[in-house]
Amino acid sequence: MTTSTDTTPAPGELGAAQTPAGRLQALAQGRWRAAGIVFPFLMLFVVLTIASSSFATKANLLNILDQQSATLIIAAAGTLVLVSGGIDLSVGSIYGLSGVVAAELALHSWPAGLAILVGVLVGFAAGLINGVVATYFRISALIATLAMSFVLEGLGSLITQGNLLNLFTHQSFSDLTRTSIFTVDSSIWLAVVAVLALGLFLARTTIGRYMYAAGGNPEAARIAGVRVNVVRVISFMLSGGAAGLAGVIDASRVLSAQSQDNSALTFTVLAGIVVGGTSILGGEGAVWRTVVGVLFIALIGNGYDLLGLNPLYEQITLGVLMILAVGLDAWSRGRVA
Repeated sequence: MTTSTDTTPAPGELGAAQTPAGRLQALAQGRWRAAGIVFPFLMLFVVLTIASSSFATKANLLNILDQQSATLIIAAAGTLVLVSGGIDLSVGSIYGLSGVVAAELALHSWPAGLAILVGVLVGFAAGLINGVVATYFRISALIATLAMSFVLEGLGSLITQGNLLNLFTHQSFSDLTRTSIFTVDSSIWLAVVAVLALGLFLARTTIGRYMYAAGGNPEAARIAGVRVNVVRVISFMLSGGAAGLAGVIDASRVLSAQSQDNSALTFTVLAGIVVGGTSILGGEGAVWRTVVGVLFIALIGNGYDLLGLNPLYEQITLGVLMILAVGLDAWSRGRVA
């Protein structure tokens, strides 16, 4: 069974790491993976600071964090799903539906706090369904969550009838994200709290360690007494709840909600997780690395804007980064094995 640290080889790698040389190689490889995203992030930060006088300003950096608050929350929880051996392609649809539900309830004179709570609970419910279908029904998580994304988008369209829900007359709804605490918007503080909570959950709790075991070698984990299906359902529930919270946060930020195709958000979240070093095959990853990965991608987008570069190349850059990240993970696992 693996532990929650980034330097411990996955269960499937334990046999190759029994010799002293194997253990040293696995340890060095784990440390290299853990620090791999940090150096490119720091280099990009320095380059943008030199290239643009507007980049390293408080206003710009806080704007990046505010815009990425929802993505950070979803990606942090999505890390748990990948670590435990699953994948969630429905987070964009859960995000959209939760925002729509909260906005619709607010428009029907529900208290803002209660409307927000129901929106988040919708996310948890969707995550629970994803987890049950992908584990107990033995349907591929890829297919199950992709199908769920179509269902949720359809439900959102039924609620809104294709219209934009405008909340500009419900200013209390914006208190969730527009309240300033120490000159920093509450949306950023919510992201910080959520990311820290999820990071500690994965790294410091028994269930978090079970997630590494379930993703690294599910059969060995079952033999060791780990209830793999339950662990994976919990990861999907947290992913759905995080997506629901993110959807409500963004609806509060812009005071509007609409059911639409959020596949770009799903891709960005997955890219941030993988670029951060979490293995697409499970059993390896950390929330803090995902945070760095998401912010790395955000810096690329911010740099394109500040430097006036052609935004069409941004998509190409993200695609290449994702291919490199997945390829590097496959190569490093082959080296350890």
